[in-house]
Amino acid sequence: MTRKRNTIIASAAVLAAAGLGAGLAVAAAGSPGQGPALAPAASSASYTSPGYSWYQSMMSGYYGNGTSSGMMGATSYGSYGWMMSHAGYQWMTGSGTAAPGWMAGGTLPTAMMSTGMMGGSTDPGKVMGTLFADAPGYRVSATQATVLGTEVPAGAQVGRAANTITFTTANVTLAVLASPSMPAESFRIAGMTNPAISVPAGAHVTIELVNADADMAHGLVITVGGATASWMPMMTARPAFAGSALWFLGNPTSAGMHEGTLAFTATTPGIYHYLCPVPGHAQEGMAGAFTVR
Repeated sequence: MTRKRNTIIASAAVLAAAGLGAGLAVAAAGSPGQGPALAPAASSASYTSPGYSWYQSMMSGYYGNGTSSGMMGATSYGSYGWMMSHAGYQWMTGSGTAAPGWMAGGTLPTAMMSTGMMGGSTDPGKVMGTLFADAPGYRVSATQATVLGTEVPAGAQVGRAANTITFTTANVTLAVLASPSMPAESFRIAGMTNPAISVPAGAHVTIELVNADADMAHGLVITVGGATASWMPMMTARPAFAGSALWFLGNPTSAGMHEGTLAFTATTPGIYHYLCPVPGHAQEGMAGAFTVR
């Protein structure tokens, strides 16, 4: 995918000046008539502070800001006050290579799922999708997302009958749409559902992920082992390569769909999987084979 970055660079500068960044949910539209540029890949540093000010502001609406009551009845940094601390921020969003705490545990505090704007939902994906819908970062329009979901990656051999995408190049770039349509829990790549992807060992891989689901958080992780059969994948497998995890993106809004980028080197040959790490999603079909030859 070839994309001009002028608009993205300007947007990133604005976010940086505001002390935000793209560590939470990521997206930004490209210039009119152009496809979106890749959002910066997440790094271990990107989860430690960017977006923290926004996060505190968002969470204070639910838990109070230490002096006033929030939607969930908290009047101070009491029983849920830790959620607005750095520890709470890392537990909610992930820090470096660590999965968010709610993914590993498969649940969220009862107050989060029974009051406020969540509408009583007990599905962590729905709760997090709503909470992080307005997170700062990169976005794409529905039209751009449709193009990305059908785009054949440069240098790829696509086998539609076998549902495969094979790369022979040292640089691999592809776009992935999370849950764009029925079946709801799936990935769309080059117009196919959960295709098997194969890359050569040592390839530098860049994956542009767009959350196209209207009411659910989604992410993408390259893992080893039998994580696809687990309701809580992060309890059974970790990212296979440094940089091969984007934990989740919030729900789309009128501003567009959240977009994020994974970037890693496929160092070790083997059979891996790409999957959505949100509890239950891999089990329901958001997974595919990822082979390093």
